[in-house]
Amino acid sequence: MTEPGLAPAPETAVDEVVETARRALHTAPPLGASEYLTFANAVVEGVGRRWAEVAEANAEDVEDGRARGLSGPFLDRIRVEERHLEYFGELARSIARELPELVRPGRAVHGLGGLEARRVPKPLGVVFMIYEAKPTVTIEGALVAVCSGNATILRGSTEIAATNAVLGDVLADALAESELPAGMVQVLGDTDRNQFRELLRRDDAIDLVIPRGSPSLVDYCRTATRIPVIVGGSGVNHLYVHESADPELAVRLLLDSKLPEPAGCTALEMALVDEGAADAFFAELARRAVAGELLDLRLRVPEELIADLPDELQRVESLADHDDGREYLDLVLALRVVDGVEEAIEHVRRHGSAHTEGIVAADAEAIERFCARVDAAAVIVNGSLRLHDGPTMGLGAELAISTGRLHVRGPVTIDALVTHTWRIEGNGAVRFLH
Repeated sequence: MTEPGLAPAPETAVDEVVETARRALHTAPPLGASEYLTFANAVVEGVGRRWAEVAEANAEDVEDGRARGLSGPFLDRIRVEERHLEYFGELARSIARELPELVRPGRAVHGLGGLEARRVPKPLGVVFMIYEAKPTVTIEGALVAVCSGNATILRGSTEIAATNAVLGDVLADALAESELPAGMVQVLGDTDRNQFRELLRRDDAIDLVIPRGSPSLVDYCRTATRIPVIVGGSGVNHLYVHESADPELAVRLLLDSKLPEPAGCTALEMALVDEGAADAFFAELARRAVAGELLDLRLRVPEELIADLPDELQRVESLADHDDGREYLDLVLALRVVDGVEEAIEHVRRHGSAHTEGIVAADAEAIERFCARVDAAAVIVNGSLRLHDGPTMGLGAELAISTGRLHVRGPVTIDALVTHTWRIEGNGAVRFLH
């Protein structure tokens, strides 16, 4: 017998997982029904009520990760804290604000013989979300996907298995409290790779795959399935400091883009600094180092530049050419000095991942050239790269950030998880016979 909240183990046929999801989808109330908001509130209340269990399980995951030698930033991704309770609450409130607009039919158009047509929103179907060591995604995936009417299969990594077991139980209770079908959320209770691969083959039953994690995970999903994939993951992100930039502003934006959650997908990985801005920039960076604001940040710069850096910059390593395009996912920041905006644009084009790129400048022409020629899901002007975030941008609850070009690019908000049906009122009209 499968535990509440957990999907069958790998030895059980994958058929059971997908059939449970399809059955739940077909018996679920229509998009916009009150049960979905009841579910969202029940999830938030359930996590709060069972927080001691969540915290204990999470501490077990963190300790297991530490014993396996995982880095500090990676352990931070595993960790859940009480501040996340408020985040989950705001996520539910945000969904409540967004649903009325989500379910509103489109404008009517009129055609042959007085017909009237309009687009009516419908759930996408069964959503399969694969993610790595971030248990907050379990709640995000459940709230955003289910509240838009989708049956949802969630697969986290082994690093968060204990936490997910408790959260899966919370989600199962919330479904029961809200009278939604039990299969609307399934948290896979085992991270068996054979089960994962088999699920990716089920384009007959799964309508969308959302991988969140390493570039290798995303690339594998793109090549291993015929199911549509919302592509995200890799964030090889740059911040270009133009010679017109204020050095204090540039360093402040750099630190905010790197130090908090350095393993996040919007984290800065390389700063590109104009030759004309380099001296003032590195002097300001050294001042921040003396003040203790760089924490354990390690800088990687070209070998020939190391001797010219201020003495206050102590944690400096040599940067190799093969480090270009690298996602460190750690407190490591690469820096290169470039000869103007064209060289910066070319570097971003060659080595960026089209996720988040930024420019710090006072020169309007340089800003326009950079924004016009850099192609990414978001281009930030005189701001932290961390601004590329659905709630921060005012877009509402976010499930992931997509770097794909079709369907959705940038924050994957709740409206990206619906499709549409054309409802046509024929009013007796015919097309060919009279």
